[in-house]
Amino acid sequence: MSKKVIDEALRSAKDLGIRNILALRGDPPREEEYRIDSQDFEGSEEFVWAVDLVRYIKKQYGDYFCIGVAGYPEGHSDESHPVEQGPKHDMPYLLEKVQAGADFIMTQLFFDESAFISYEKLVRGWDGGAMKDTTIIPGLVPIQSFAVIKRLTQLSHARMPQDILKRLQAVKGDDDKVKEVGIEILSSIVGEIKTTPSPSRRGFHFFTLNLEKAVSLVLEKSDLIPLPDQEDDQAIVIVDEHLPSTNGYRKSFRSPSSRRPSSPHNHITTESRTTSSLEPPSRATELAISHGIGSLGREATWDDYPNGRFGDARSPAFGEIDGYGTSLHQSPTAARRKWGSPASHADISQLFVKHLKEELDQVPWSEGPLNAETLLIQPQLCRLIEQKGWWSIASQPAADGIKSADPILGWGPKGGFIFQKAFVEFWISASDWHSILKPHLLKAEIKPLVSWYASPNPNTTGNSSSELNGRANGMSDFEGSSPADSVNSVTWGSFPGKEIVSPTIIEEMSFRAWAEEAFGIWREWERCYAVGSPSRELIKNCRENMWLVNVIGHVYQEPEGLWDILMGA
Repeated sequence: MSKKVIDEALRSAKDLGIRNILALRGDPPREEEYRIDSQDFEGSEEFVWAVDLVRYIKKQYGDYFCIGVAGYPEGHSDESHPVEQGPKHDMPYLLEKVQAGADFIMTQLFFDESAFISYEKLVRGWDGGAMKDTTIIPGLVPIQSFAVIKRLTQLSHARMPQDILKRLQAVKGDDDKVKEVGIEILSSIVGEIKTTPSPSRRGFHFFTLNLEKAVSLVLEKSDLIPLPDQEDDQAIVIVDEHLPSTNGYRKSFRSPSSRRPSSPHNHITTESRTTSSLEPPSRATELAISHGIGSLGREATWDDYPNGRFGDARSPAFGEIDGYGTSLHQSPTAARRKWGSPASHADISQLFVKHLKEELDQVPWSEGPLNAETLLIQPQLCRLIEQKGWWSIASQPAADGIKSADPILGWGPKGGFIFQKAFVEFWISASDWHSILKPHLLKAEIKPLVSWYASPNPNTTGNSSSELNGRANGMSDFEGSSPADSVNSVTWGSFPGKEIVSPTIIEEMSFRAWAEEAFGIWREWERCYAVGSPSRELIKNCRENMWLVNVIGHVYQEPEGLWDILMGA
């Protein structure tokens, strides 16, 4: 990062009265060709490691900022070292950051409290106790769903103890039970850590993912909410963070949006004040949130099903679950090793087919191996690629009244029934879209059976997801079959004693947002290859000339309905 950007960020932080800075290295540039504009990287040679940033902040601002750095109870694993890393390997670098001026250590998420306790002892005793008084804040993340927590532990390299894994696996088909067990697990971890000695106040950092209800329940169950007549002896740090995008062959669950109007409580307002209050919320407020009481409690139901790729863009929790933004989630070297050097569209088609046939664990837009749900429609997706040349990146099969306990399609409480509309999202050439598929979808006999969205690269056409009324403003590049404010519910469930729950929707706002990111992934992939190479030119051509299309089949009672329509184009 350039010195100019860092200086601007620090000045802005001071002007806003921000005193706490978490100094992280972040993801390094893919390679030198990223530095297209040398001015953007002027002075960047000063900032190679987090310790460089710590030294710079200390030099420029003295003790004005309270500086935090990252700690890794189970080791920092990031391909930067040829051997498996562990906590001891990290200690010299952590000590260097503390000696440079870091005031506290905030850890990566973990679920093995014994690993944290051992890590804390290691830090306190390292180098004759050089860090014995440094504040260490454990990082904890609520367990919102079995699939999401599996993804997070993979990204963070956090180990899931076998006893915890068994408890979650026993209820993984019931989202409500997963949350209940997750709250018990996190509360137990907090309780165990609270009993361990600390030279300073024991604090906890919760990765809330903008989902407050589960955290409120953990605070309550762990007695971290001070009673009115008690002095708070526990420092509670609650930070809303997006961690990340479920852009692969699976859906993320979210709470229903159709009956949830916008509310002023979802926005932050500021008043003219000379001082700011950072007091924790009152016990009454936390109890209202955790028990769903009042306006705050009702809004907390945003997190009934975590919002991800196919959630509601209006939710504060919408977006990524891993925080990496537009990324391949791996280094250029690993990307080239995995996907080779494609030189033709046929080579790219082969990568997608190999992924569908489980011979390749991922493609740039997926996060890992296929799940069981996608395997149900594997033949249909392969035909789209092999016979049409359309590369699918997200999909789901149709379902008509599947039991909620079904091991593949089931979710939610037991005793319910699940319904799904089939959909598929894929890359298609501009010529195929305009001359083949679009005219087919507009046929009188097809039109009532589907809804669709289609976008060229919004970063080259001037079309942007931030321009929500784009079509009304005369922009014709983005296309859709429905009004801009329409919502397509593609998964819903009926459960005893509950209203209909619709955790998966597809609508224009979120599709536009995803299109920007999806096309950005082409660019990330492109940058893995040398300038002027056949692979780079091929991927660049795809980025500039492909369209991203999402087609939803409304007749969920017919498993082959959507696929017959597409293959008939």
